[in-house]
This record gives sequence, structure tokens and C-alpha cells, in this order.
Amino acid sequence: MKTVVMNHKEIARKWYLVDAKNKVLGRLASDIAGKLIGKNRPAYSPNQDHGDHIIVINADKVAVTGRKAEIKNYFRHSQYPGGEKIRSYKKQMELDSTRIIIHAVKGMVPKNTRGRAILKKLHVYSGESHPHEAQKPEPLSLGKTI
Repeated sequence: MKTVVMNHKEIARKWYLVDAKNKVLGRLASDIAGKLIGKNRPAYSPNQDHGDHIIVINADKVAVTGRKAEIKNYFRHSQYPGGEKIRSYKKQMELDSTRIIIHAVKGMVPKNTRGRAILKKLHVYSGESHPHEAQKPEPLSLGKTI
């Protein structure tokens, strides 16, 4: 069996629209990461980016299971002594709900230059509207609904 190495100009990328309303965060993020990386493609190879563009709407209506809404925290550090900043899930949902989905997907893509390029194909919006109508995104059902 021969390995097919595709030219990056030959890869046809599609645009998909995902509605995050009442979807479980982790399952949705893992499905999105797989589509962004391109693992669903027959010509997938781990050293190339074969993924599609994903538009996520209704990020403010994403759900978490169990007691995660009360327990889950987001940690960041300013790189100065004592510069840790911890924000709860509820507070993050109030401030910017799009960062929750981006953070979850970011943890599931490679941590290198290719992973940063993959994340640029993720477009997350908190409401119903998005500015990508010209790309004619196809609706896609991902994740488990609560």
C-alpha cells in the first residue's frame, strides 16, 4: 500500500456550521478537533493539515455534565511571581463564552506550529449570526445533545 502525500494546494477545504446549543462541551470539542485536523479524510497523514473550517454558533448555550459548572476553573499565569489568575466556568461564560470552546479544542490539537494553524480554522460565535455566509457552510451535527 502506498502512502499518498498531497500538495497543500490540492486539499479541498469545506466549511461546516455547528450549532452548540445543548451540546456537551467535551464531546463537541473532540469531534470539532477531529474535523479540524482532518482525521476523517482518506488521505490523512499526521504531518499535514487536511482539515476543514468549522463555524460554531450558540457558544453561550453549550452544556457541561455533572457538577462541572460549579467546580471547573480556568487557570492562566502572567509569568510574574504570584501572577496566577483563576476564573470559574460560570464567570467565564458571563465574560466570553467563545473562549470556553476554543480552550477545549485547543487542548485536543497538536501543540506545535501545525496546531496553531489548525486553530485558525475554528470560528466561534456566541449568538446565532456569523459573518461567513459567503462561504456557504454546510450544517453538521456533532457532539452529544443533553
